[in-house]
Amino acid sequence: MRERSVSSTREMLQVAEEVQLAAPWLLRYSLVLVIAWIGGMKFTALEAAGIQPLVGSSPFLSWMYRLWSVQVVSNLFGVAEISIATMIAVRPWAPKASALGSGLAVVMFVTSLSFLFSLPGWDSRLGGFPALSDAGGFLLKDTVLLGTALWSFGDSLAAISSHDSDPGFRVNV
Repeated sequence: MRERSVSSTREMLQVAEEVQLAAPWLLRYSLVLVIAWIGGMKFTALEAAGIQPLVGSSPFLSWMYRLWSVQVVSNLFGVAEISIATMIAVRPWAPKASALGSGLAVVMFVTSLSFLFSLPGWDSRLGGFPALSDAGGFLLKDTVLLGTALWSFGDSLAAISSHDSDPGFRVNV
């Protein structure tokens, strides 16, 4: 019976190691996919109109609508988001670019989470806290994306150190 337990423990540890090797790749490239996809959507009229209440209610970003149209503001966000996703994606070849993109993603998600406080995100018709409006619920997912971007930032910074100190640097995702 003990042999089976040891064998089972070894198998579980092997699976755990394989999952731990795959998880960073999945985290990074899921983050890239989400940011790039949302960035691409910013070029549509529907998304431009969808972000207008969020951006318009932000004390940090509302000034943009005094300078540009709803679609131009959305397009600017789209370009920024696609650029950030691209920078994060190049981590195996350019960890410095990935660190910059990841840092910008952290700023982007902190900014979007600030909409929870500037937008009427709490809907009293739903019974008050913790009930969120549709926009508030939509923004809440950014806490997970913020955590992933922060992890990616740290991972990219660590890769810079490895890359700069080891001339035989191997590409690890």
